[in-house]
Amino acid sequence: MIWIKGGEFTMGSDQEGVRPDEKPVHKASVDGYWIDEHDVTNSEFKKFVDATGYKTTAERPVDWELLKTQVPPGTPKPPQEQLMPGSLVFTPPDGPVDLKDMSGWWTWIHGADWKHPEGPKSNLDGRWNHPVVQVSWDDAAAYAKWAGKRLPTEAEWEFAARGGLEEARYAWGNEFRPEGKFMANVWTGKFPYLNTKEDGFIGTSPVKSFPPNGYGLYDMSGNVWNWVSDWYRPDTNARMAMMPSCHNPEGPSQSLSLVNSYQEERVTKGGSFLCHVDYCESYRPSARRGTPPDTGTSHIGFRCAMTPAN
Repeated sequence: MIWIKGGEFTMGSDQEGVRPDEKPVHKASVDGYWIDEHDVTNSEFKKFVDATGYKTTAERPVDWELLKTQVPPGTPKPPQEQLMPGSLVFTPPDGPVDLKDMSGWWTWIHGADWKHPEGPKSNLDGRWNHPVVQVSWDDAAAYAKWAGKRLPTEAEWEFAARGGLEEARYAWGNEFRPEGKFMANVWTGKFPYLNTKEDGFIGTSPVKSFPPNGYGLYDMSGNVWNWVSDWYRPDTNARMAMMPSCHNPEGPSQSLSLVNSYQEERVTKGGSFLCHVDYCESYRPSARRGTPPDTGTSHIGFRCAMTPAN
């Protein structure tokens, strides 16, 4: 883990092209804390599973009693085969699709889980040093508790991601490719159907494949999104901006989804290998989005934090 001294910083962004939920900028401060140098890897997650016998959300049948609380009343129960264990897998289409419809590149696949990221025929050969994916927020929190750690708050995560740079667009500065060099694992080409592998990778990359930020942290941009502890609301930054003091903020007491009013969401940060400027330039410290905590995907992982002992 890396020690982050803490301090005051400008949270959020008012820069061109940012999403409304990143606005407005406001001052926040955090006390010192420890944070993982890189995303939790498949190898590290396996140690947790081997020690505890833990079954991830994707390895369990879908709980209809829970699911029906997340959909409009009266929604019919899906066929039983659709409630079998599985997860969301990125499945690139053959050509351009409507970028407003994510079903064009996401598919629910039975048997997809952290050990089989693309489905039952896939495995982790050659990927033990890649970030673990297909883990829900609940899975990440369970790992963190086992490790004697916790998930970072959004403010802690964003402060760490900035690496000491005040209001820079990216974790490394304001230029996306300084001296023509890729600084993160992102989508290159035409999203979501053509990846040119210009940055060296099509999917996830091994941790530490790209330079660290100013605090020595890897993959705070791209590769995989990171779960954080906060509930998601689109107006969180606006609410914080109205507070007389914003010290060690822990986020709202409940979530508010822009997509599904029946669904709770947690914050994810950092963007992933699927982010592209034409669709999702979320490989920026201020970028944020809401994700259902019981959902695993091909591009969400996590890292842990720890409060120092008094």
